[in-house]
Amino acid sequence: MNGKLEAFKKEIRGKRVALVGMGISNRAAVDFLLSCGAVLTARDKSPVPDGETERFLRERGIRMIYGEGYLSSLDEDVIFKSPGIRYDVPELLAARTRGAVVTSEMEVMVSLCPCKIFAVTGSDGKTTTTTVISKMLERAAERSGARVFLGGNIGTPLLSAVEKMREEDFAVLELSSFQLHTMRFSPWCAVVTNVTPNHLNWHTSMEEYIDSKKNIYRDQDKSCRLVLNAENEITRAMAKEACAAVTLFSSRRTLAHRNACYFRDGALWYYDGTEHFVMDRSDIRLVGLHNVENYMAAICAVWGVVDIADMTEVARTFGGVRHRIELAAEKGGVKFYNSSIDTSPTRTLAALASFEEPLIVIVGGYDKHIPVEPLIAPLAEKAKFVTATGETGMQVLEKLVAHGYPRERTAYIGSFDDAVRYAAGRAQTGDTVLLSPAAASFDAFPNFERRGDRFCELVREMEG
Repeated sequence: MNGKLEAFKKEIRGKRVALVGMGISNRAAVDFLLSCGAVLTARDKSPVPDGETERFLRERGIRMIYGEGYLSSLDEDVIFKSPGIRYDVPELLAARTRGAVVTSEMEVMVSLCPCKIFAVTGSDGKTTTTTVISKMLERAAERSGARVFLGGNIGTPLLSAVEKMREEDFAVLELSSFQLHTMRFSPWCAVVTNVTPNHLNWHTSMEEYIDSKKNIYRDQDKSCRLVLNAENEITRAMAKEACAAVTLFSSRRTLAHRNACYFRDGALWYYDGTEHFVMDRSDIRLVGLHNVENYMAAICAVWGVVDIADMTEVARTFGGVRHRIELAAEKGGVKFYNSSIDTSPTRTLAALASFEEPLIVIVGGYDKHIPVEPLIAPLAEKAKFVTATGETGMQVLEKLVAHGYPRERTAYIGSFDDAVRYAAGRAQTGDTVLLSPAAASFDAFPNFERRGDRFCELVREMEG
């Protein structure tokens, strides 16, 4: 019996609860909160709910407040805030002052979770790392009868699954800086893949962004594990602040650390007082050195819980997460790769490094106010042609040409669909077309998944 869950149910029964922002996390919390006896109000800035959401809420008798005044008369006892809404919105600050509890689906979930939590964050690589950890744990769980619950920012809210979780199970969470911004919890294992500038259109500064990431380990103690990238300056410095046992990973050098994973001579090794061979680079199906780093982070997370043989089997069989250097199609001898997840310059840098051949690259999208300068020289080196779209695409082209890249090997196309078709039209047999935007999708799509799906649709429609 989960005592924390039973106490929560008693506490929230009969309470008026506001769901502020009707995105994935809050919508997923609806039925769970209703089953606990809460009285719900759905609040969202959108002028009106979409048809499906409206039906969903009306069927459950939930009061709806939509539009610009969605935070007016915010008088509920408990407020579930969507991750994309900042905690310091005046209405939320006022609610706290009068005594309301302001929380989130994820904060409540981790407070009630009875099993070991593996939590992953980072600017790049967190989705793949989270997925690989879950797949490795699944292989171990098959033998023990345990179950693995995968969710968080990866798209599956887990609050409604808490009732099914047992102490012997595992919860694997991908956590964004938005989710971590106000969180206080102590995961059994925390992983920070790297930290580079990102989401600076939402965070007030790079310092605030870093501080949000640090919340993944701030409340850990010495019984916990913290996995850090030794080759990222920001994450390396986190080791000095940690109360948990630190495990480092590096793709560049052998580490003299009490617990470490490193890449040497084409293989991955783990050191825990004794050096262990884990797997060859060739065992990993995913391309790119960044995916070697993702696997090292996962190995560090599950070391001592999962056998090496199971880790290797995952590497040999896992073909990757959608929208991450995904081979969308091969048409007329041209390969088309969808890496729509590349919403920052550092992600695009990793994607470019995954290919040996010159590329036709599609870049650009919504401007997150991240400097594009680090991308310019590698893009100029790896791209035989660059097609750009969106506000960020214009910035990239201007800096490329200023760098000395031939203007005749660039094109700015306002429409995403037209940009994809134009890039395909430049390709000849043997070429590779890569969608790696280095920017968010919000100028044309609600999320990077929709952008990647549209790219794949357009490619499939082309004549082979």
